[in-house]
Amino acid sequence: MKARFCGFDLFFLGAAAILALLLLSAIFAPLISPYDPEALNLKEGLAAPGAAHWLGQDKLGRDVLSGLLYGGRVSLLVGFAVVGVSLLAGTAIGFVSGYMGGWVDEAVMRVVDVMLAFPGILLAIALAGVMGPSLGNVIFALSLMGWVGFARLVRGEVLSIKEREYVKAAVITGAGPFRIAVRHILPNLVGPLSVKATFAVAGTILSESSLSFLGLGPQDTPTWGGILSQGVDYLLFAPHLALFPGVAIMLTVLGINVMGDEIRERIDPLGEHS
Repeated sequence: MKARFCGFDLFFLGAAAILALLLLSAIFAPLISPYDPEALNLKEGLAAPGAAHWLGQDKLGRDVLSGLLYGGRVSLLVGFAVVGVSLLAGTAIGFVSGYMGGWVDEAVMRVVDVMLAFPGILLAIALAGVMGPSLGNVIFALSLMGWVGFARLVRGEVLSIKEREYVKAAVITGAGPFRIAVRHILPNLVGPLSVKATFAVAGTILSESSLSFLGLGPQDTPTWGGILSQGVDYLLFAPHLALFPGVAIMLTVLGINVMGDEIRERIDPLGEHS
């Protein structure tokens, strides 16, 4: 049995605390960052962690801690922006597909099948490579595939909800499509979409880090993937350069997934939608 405090799993509380710390650090990075993340100090390149630079310095002498703080802003911005766009687009498309049915549903599902035929990260790499490395292009590339999962989820839920007795009763009493959608269907989508969005943020952050690792992320600001990529070349001489961004990515993704699990358990304790 899981240890709980005030009704919450202790593992969840720990993950929430770590995420809150990361979020606050990213938001207030300009205020708490000890150095300018782009300030160079070539004489101290690859210096190990010490009193002046708690997480060490990269090959150009830039402070790793400052870079991670600013890199967190990029990862969180991409995560929330991509999921926000994907959530809105996927919900609208999936709802229309499931509610209308017929040829509309068939056409939408064929488009979804075509999109799913391409590995998401490979398509994002191709798009980011063609359009060029920038923050906007990364968000666009990841959003282009992100909506598909939300659309499939919403379509399936709408098809299920349409067959429930209270929806059929509303139709019999003369309720219009808009009233049925707003009063009976959309409220029932909040739970599944909340769980899906939580896991999607974690996956998007991981994808953004992958693109940055390959040099396809923003070039005008530090990113976790970019710092990690630089550290790979110096694993034997300066392991801190790869260790700390890797830990930041791991803790963020793990923390978000733990929160997603907790939300799923509270919304669907019997695992009916798993």
